[in-house]
Formats: sequence, C-alpha cells, structure tokens
Amino acid sequence: MSTSTATTTPQGYRHIGKGRFRENVGAGLTDFVIGQIFEHRPGRTVTETDHVLNLALTGNVAPIHSDIEFCEHLGRDRVLVCGMVTLGIVMGASVRSTSGLTTANLAIDALRLEHPVFVGDTLYAQTEITEARQSRSRPENGVVTCKISGFNQDRRRVIAFQRTFFVPVDASAVRGTTHY
Repeated sequence: MSTSTATTTPQGYRHIGKGRFRENVGAGLTDFVIGQIFEHRPGRTVTETDHVLNLALTGNVAPIHSDIEFCEHLGRDRVLVCGMVTLGIVMGASVRSTSGLTTANLAIDALRLEHPVFVGDTLYAQTEITEARQSRSRPENGVVTCKISGFNQDRRRVIAFQRTFFVPVDASAVRGTTHY
C-alpha cells in the first residue's frame, strides 16, 4: 500500500482542495463537438419494479403491458415493457456525461421504438452530437442536439430519438456557483 499523496487529478474529476476532488457532472458548450459519440455506462437491467411502477404512475392499462393471457393469445410469452420505461432508462443513462448541467430540455423528436424490450433486458445508451451552438435568445447557454440510441444486451437497437437541451456556455462558472 502506497503512502504517497496523489499529485494528479483523476480523470473525470477536478481538484477542489488538498487531497480532495469533485466528480464532473454534465458538460459545457465547448465540450461538445459535432460527430462525437459517447457510449454511456453502466448498462441498466430493466426490472419488474421499473415496469410495474411505470404502469401505476401513468395509468397505462394497455393489456400488452400487463396481461400475460392477452399476450399469449398474440403469440408472446411475456408482456412488453412500456416504451416510456425504455425512454427513461436510455435517456437517463446519457444525462451524467452530457446534460447533467442543463437548465432546460427543449425537445425530444423523431422517437422510434425499434425492438421490443422485456423485463430482464439490459439497456445501454449511446449519444451522437449533431449540433452544438450558442443560444441566440439566451447567450449564457448553448443548445446541444444529439441522437440517442439504446441497445439491448444483444446489441440490437431498441430505441432511437433526437434530444435538444441547454448547457451552460461556461460550465466552470456554473460548477463554481452551484458547487457541482
């Protein structure tokens, strides 16, 4: 075991005091380059609780999501996870490294549910930056647009959508003011 003091800041952190580091969350406008692709980790396994809570919170009564007998008559041996669960897990996986400092989500467009998701599937997210520019109406913010894709454990794409959100132009200033 080494007793030496670390002299470098670990990747993904910034130095805030003697021997003290704070994890970076989110990014600022200059951190985004069109064409960048971020693979987000860890993956997230969809649980029965995720599925049932979503049905209860949304009031979704579609039998394809809740009635195994109905599903069996359609040739399925299990219920489908609601697409909003898939969207939530995949979009949520992208937040820490992309929009963790956002002040507003502006749009979700071109949402496509491309392959069924079931309880027990593990989902992984990927973000491709398609636009990054300073906001004309709020110059302290940048507008970032990206294509987010979600893949299951078999690397099959299950969801794709475009997301647009604000990020600070000066991430360091926001981190300093908010202690992030």
